[in-house]
Amino acid sequence: MRVLVMVKASKESEAGGLPTAQEIAEMGRFNEKLVEAGVMLMAEGLHPSSKGVRVRFEGKQRTVIDGPFAETKELVAGFWLWQVRSMDEAIEWIKRAPLFDGGMEIELRPVLEMDECGAAATPENRERVARMHEKLAKD
Repeated sequence: MRVLVMVKASKESEAGGLPTAQEIAEMGRFNEKLVEAGVMLMAEGLHPSSKGVRVRFEGKQRTVIDGPFAETKELVAGFWLWQVRSMDEAIEWIKRAPLFDGGMEIELRPVLEMDECGAAATPENRERVARMHEKLAKD
């Protein structure tokens, strides 16, 4: 199963605070373990919400809202995409992550797979998604 692991924003990350060389090295060692175990598919940090936008959809209308956004606890500062056998395995991995001792909150959510989409997972839709995944893997 794939799991999206979301690192929630903090006052420091929203202020544009950057990690130290030691923090990058420490997290790098953890990420190397994830890669060696075949768990990590992707990982990225995000700029603060002041550099982002939200797009609100209401009927046919689209409204662009510039950051920053007020509720820090609702924002994501970075993410991993992991391939694990179970949610329990993902939880065990995140418990070993360094640098989150200062009251951070991490959210783990299973990725919805085509096999879970029931009747909507028609052969045509499965083929379209498979082609997209193949193209992404090549690029």
